[in-house]
Amino acid sequence: MRAVLPRAVLAVAAVLATAPVLFLVSLSLRGVDDVQNGGWLPERVRWDNWPAAFQTVPLAQMLANSWVVALGATVLTALIAVPTAYVTARAGRSGKRLYSGLLAAYCAPPVVAVLPLYFLLKSVGLTNSVVGLALVNGLANVPVAVWLLDGFVRRVPAEVEEAAWVDGLSVAAGLRRIVLPLIVPGLVAASLVCFFLAYNEFLFAVSFAQSPSAQTLTVGLSLFQGDRTVQFGQQAAASLVAIVPVYVLAVLAQRALVGGLSQGAVK
Repeated sequence: MRAVLPRAVLAVAAVLATAPVLFLVSLSLRGVDDVQNGGWLPERVRWDNWPAAFQTVPLAQMLANSWVVALGATVLTALIAVPTAYVTARAGRSGKRLYSGLLAAYCAPPVVAVLPLYFLLKSVGLTNSVVGLALVNGLANVPVAVWLLDGFVRRVPAEVEEAAWVDGLSVAAGLRRIVLPLIVPGLVAASLVCFFLAYNEFLFAVSFAQSPSAQTLTVGLSLFQGDRTVQFGQQAAASLVAIVPVYVLAVLAQRALVGGLSQGAVK
């Protein structure tokens, strides 16, 4: 009986998690009238939504842009978040103030930063650019990464660093050679979370990218909604194109993600 209940809960969770994806598959095989009639299964299977989706918007280009933006943003976030998390964990009262300030900034609605960021990107010529989107997303996700990494840094005994300082290592060298290797699980988990956040971001992408050469797939999905009709089948096909690679990445990296986050849960 003890084994049955957890399995039942997991089964229900699996159904709830996969049902939306399966429904997307069903929508991608149906016409507009079939979708509006309701039902879970198509009355007549239509495969033309898939090629039509790629003809309506440049999905391949937008998918590539999404991956470039997400990867670039994740690298930038990691480069900034590691030393920042070290400061928040080791700098005492000043570190706590920095930590609180970062989290407070992240709580503000992103829309308040759209106009200032737009003019800043425009001043350096990075509007309508995947580089600009990667830069904005990378900076925006720093508080999340610091929040996740702070606990990992605190778990590293300060005595280990002090011994390294006695041997002649600088603070920066101690961070690179002592602390960083010990927080790799947390860095992997934080990087995955930030990658997913950057990949799914819509507000900055729709505000700063005006042409398909720089637009991400989240923007492309919104283009299937016309003035009077919504191409549900094509939009569902495009949604599957967007989420399947990320699903595969999440499945492949689930041990690193869950293990890393669980190791940093205790400070």
